[in-house]
Amino acid sequence: MTTAKKNALFGLFASVQLALFLLFLLASTSIIGTIVPQNNPFDFYVERYGFKTARFFQLLDIPDMYNSWWFLGLLTLFAINLIVCSIERIPLVIRLIRRDVLAVTPEQLTKFPLNSEQHLAEEAPAAAERVRVLLKKHGWRAQEKSTDSGWMFGAEKGKWSRFGLYVVHSSILVILAGALLGSSAVAHKVFRDPLFAFKGSVMLPEGEQTDHVYARKGGERLDLGFALHCDDFAIEYYDNGMPKTYRSKVTVLERGAPVQTTEIEVNKPLTYKGITFYQSSYQPYQDYQAILKKKDGSAETAARITVANQIDWPEGGASYGIINRERQGEVTRQLKIWFTDGQGEPSVFWMHADQEAAIERPSGTYLLTIRQRYATGLQATKDPGVDLVYGGCLLMLAGLYIAFFLSHRRIYVLVQPEERGCRLLFAGDANKNRVGFEKHFLQLISKLDNEIK
Repeated sequence: MTTAKKNALFGLFASVQLALFLLFLLASTSIIGTIVPQNNPFDFYVERYGFKTARFFQLLDIPDMYNSWWFLGLLTLFAINLIVCSIERIPLVIRLIRRDVLAVTPEQLTKFPLNSEQHLAEEAPAAAERVRVLLKKHGWRAQEKSTDSGWMFGAEKGKWSRFGLYVVHSSILVILAGALLGSSAVAHKVFRDPLFAFKGSVMLPEGEQTDHVYARKGGERLDLGFALHCDDFAIEYYDNGMPKTYRSKVTVLERGAPVQTTEIEVNKPLTYKGITFYQSSYQPYQDYQAILKKKDGSAETAARITVANQIDWPEGGASYGIINRERQGEVTRQLKIWFTDGQGEPSVFWMHADQEAAIERPSGTYLLTIRQRYATGLQATKDPGVDLVYGGCLLMLAGLYIAFFLSHRRIYVLVQPEERGCRLLFAGDANKNRVGFEKHFLQLISKLDNEIK
């Protein structure tokens, strides 16, 4: 490849136009990923969009767009663009920062955006001393040099603020690196380890445990390296039957031994060994968990029961079953119970699900609680790049603050002797917020002028 071609390629990736074009593409495609539901089975897209469109989506990985090869490619090109832009421009910034603040001539000072000239009756050496003291007093660490025509003082603040833009560039690169590191596609194709980063889910019934989840894309089984047991699932409803809140009580098991028990709620996940479990859904089952005990506390039993199925409890001398139920959607509200202790006619009554019912029988009082069984739907995510993303966001905030609220400011004072007194030439400039700096510049001149006079 020739040098000209290399320079042309470097110039392409160093252009702001390419950065804007890539940003436009990323924003546009992100809208597509928002409109088109992600990570659904192929049949879902066939039913909603038709076979040809679904096939087209599959070829371009639209159902998993943010892990698709072309979207990751756009991110990579954008990262290269930022790196090349920074490489091209940072040397100039370094030269500006390392530049001698006094490397200006009196003639150049008169061409500064801000300049003001005053004539004083005071002798030049005395005026120079006053300038020296007052600049220091007002926070300007001035350098000075003697010239053939007098004394020149130069001071600057915030020169490192010129790097604010490149701090933002770095933060974007850190965020992109975190996003790529947490991509399941990168885990598969680059690291060849599907467990390095993944998004999966599992439907875990109450009272059961699992040591694996299934990948959202492709349904691949992913072993966790530990087990998760669903101890309990609780759900609350509004009066209209809509779910209000739901949570799962789970226990983490290592080699069969419990190591951690916690409740998972919406916006309150569980993180263990880098894997985060989110409460995402639930599924009501059509069987029930029954707890029956004698009121005197002498005996208690638990059983799983279905409709039209009799449960015998020989130790407690009782039998019971569900003969009917009242449901709202898939949720059971009330149950019609048949109960006997072998003495007299059986008791038949309605009871609310999840509420304890007292049953008076010749042999004593029994307490029965029946609740519908659920499976908790958990989303499992392993994202090793999440800390990089958070760090990049903090770095971006710092860079934006530097870029928008700080500036590189310079101020000069030239003291020249005259036949009657001396001449003071004030000059200054700022690379940003020149209006704000102008106010500060004029205030400083006023203070210097008042002190000197």
